[in-house]
Amino acid sequence: MDGAAGSAGSKRVGLLVTCLIDLIRPSVGFAAVKLLEDAGCTVEVPRQTCCGQPAFNTGYREEARGVAALTVELLERELESADYVVAPSGSCVSMIKKFYPELFEDDPEMKARAELIGERVFEFSQFLVDVLGAEATGASYSGKITYHDSCHLLRELSVSKEPRSLIKSVRGAELVEMDRSDACCGFGGTFSVKFPEISTAIDGEKVASIHRSGADTVVACDSSCLMQIQGLLERQGISVRCMHIAELLNNR
Repeated sequence: MDGAAGSAGSKRVGLLVTCLIDLIRPSVGFAAVKLLEDAGCTVEVPRQTCCGQPAFNTGYREEARGVAALTVELLERELESADYVVAPSGSCVSMIKKFYPELFEDDPEMKARAELIGERVFEFSQFLVDVLGAEATGASYSGKITYHDSCHLLRELSVSKEPRSLIKSVRGAELVEMDRSDACCGFGGTFSVKFPEISTAIDGEKVASIHRSGADTVVACDSSCLMQIQGLLERQGISVRCMHIAELLNNR
């Protein structure tokens, strides 16, 4: 991996696979492992559970605290041997880094433990660029690509330039920005189940932006967004491919 192998050294990385990748899009997990190993990292997949975001976003804070406490314990154990924990999901990473401290506001000890872990948890594209110094992965792809800024990744983690720089490094690919790339896709976890009409309307505006861009592929850093967008693209008969950035960067 250009610009990464030398700086990665012998870094040990725990991969937080996430629920959606494990159950719906495992190809993202396999691609992430391959890319991290190509960058010179030793990759482990620690024992893990849900980050608690579904319960948190639905208002079940006490239940979310229980799940978060378990995740903190598991990641603490992993970080005894690993240098970092990486997840190919901006929403899960933002849950751990930004919202765990909020969940434990009334528990100073747990809040401190969560904050300490959060310092070593990174979203996948952010880790490649900001920690490993990656400039390219050797990927190739023929086509026009547009990029969707997922809400948590952009608004909570301020990650926007990193995935775009990686997309631009892919041989044969052309990045074409859609209008309102930072607009929500309408998923919002349980929001899409509780308010399907509103969710679909928001998704419709996103799909229209993608279609207007002229791209044949849309890339995002969150599988949840891709699931939402791909569903409506298929229902509307629009032949635009959806890819997670790890899948794109591992494409040969």
